[in-house]
Amino acid sequence: MAWPNIFQRGTLFSRFSHHHVVVFLLTFFSYSLLHASRKTFSNVKVSISKQWTPSAFNKSIRLPVEIWNSNHLFPSAEEATLFLGTLDTIFLFSYAVGLFISGIVGDRLNLRWVLSFGMCSSALVVFVFGTVTEWLHFYNKGLYCCLWIINGLLQSTGWPCVVAVMGNWFGKAGRGVVFGLWSACASVGNILGACLASSVLQYGYEYAFLVTAAVQFAGGIVIFFGLLVSPEEIGLPGIEAEENFEEDSHRPLINGAENEDEYEPNYSIQEGSTVTQVKAVSFYQACCLPGVIPYSLAYACLKLVNYSFFFWLPFYLTNNFGWKEAEADKLSIWYDVGGIIGGTLQGFISDILQKRAPVLALSLLLAIGSLVGYSRSPNDKSINALLMAVTGFFIGGPSNMISSAISADLGRQELIQGSSEALATVTGIVDGTGSIGAAVGQETVPHWM
Repeated sequence: MAWPNIFQRGTLFSRFSHHHVVVFLLTFFSYSLLHASRKTFSNVKVSISKQWTPSAFNKSIRLPVEIWNSNHLFPSAEEATLFLGTLDTIFLFSYAVGLFISGIVGDRLNLRWVLSFGMCSSALVVFVFGTVTEWLHFYNKGLYCCLWIINGLLQSTGWPCVVAVMGNWFGKAGRGVVFGLWSACASVGNILGACLASSVLQYGYEYAFLVTAAVQFAGGIVIFFGLLVSPEEIGLPGIEAEENFEEDSHRPLINGAENEDEYEPNYSIQEGSTVTQVKAVSFYQACCLPGVIPYSLAYACLKLVNYSFFFWLPFYLTNNFGWKEAEADKLSIWYDVGGIIGGTLQGFISDILQKRAPVLALSLLLAIGSLVGYSRSPNDKSINALLMAVTGFFIGGPSNMISSAISADLGRQELIQGSSEALATVTGIVDGTGSIGAAVGQETVPHWM
């Protein structure tokens, strides 16, 4: 078997400039901060549930019983838990709708503006949801639902934009390795959110929201002033121009149509000018690209499982094993550690094989066994952490691959060469469909707790 291009002619790392490193780090940490604010909600669910029920609140003797009884949301912790599941579902449905919209918007507006706006606006909504309402002791189910719908829409600007920016800077050669490592941003964000939440939880859950919202807002400001969305912004050749000079000696990782010569590229060149005028593809055209629908449907099933761990793992550890909430938050990090290792290693292997699907299929088959094993985990933190990491490896790894490397492959197929403005739209379709699948499952998870 011929060694792939990532190991030939030094194509993977030797041509990367400091601009590539900066883009990698800025997009990595921008999405990490978005995920950290999401993770905060799942990390403080036990505290929120207690605060919303009268029996837990009366023990603190902060307010007279009469005032509390007029403000409490639920008569029992069980009903509060069901409402938390409803909030997860609401968030994911609005997030899914937002992804379809954000992908289209990101392909037509400046990606830096869209990403920065989403980060800063989402931070303000999270601050109001978790901090302001608690400071004012104002508890209202309608307000919580509205805020979480808005937060889902704003958070959806993140993933299509960062994947599109990465796709503009990093070409097909070694994409599995680069995107496999880079896609750890979500897992790193989960770890960051868990650490931030557990470090201030003793002062009240509202401070967990306050810290993550402040950090995310600051990150949005940095993105606005520091992110370069494409090499062309500073006069460097784009990745399509670079790849045209290299001989494609192997089959594409995502197979395009066989009759590519019959396809009319979606671009035009102005007369008397050497600049290619790129035209964004429509939502329907993006859906019709080879591989987009199958991978989107597969991701819907996978994200349902992955986000069940994401939203409910700390809550499950506290309720099932009786561990303290801060300890459960820290222990849940091991699921993300497994996902980081899985996404990087499986991306590396898929680059060597020059195929993504077989790697994903094998990993998902092994994930079935890891899920069964974790469901039988004993009340031992070390064994639980090990089984959790293995489960994260086989579930989080494929999830990271589909949402990043494979989405970039799909959005830059040879079939649409010259129309790079499909990348954010395709990413939004894949992740949006995945979020719909995840949303469907979140309403049922609390019933099994």
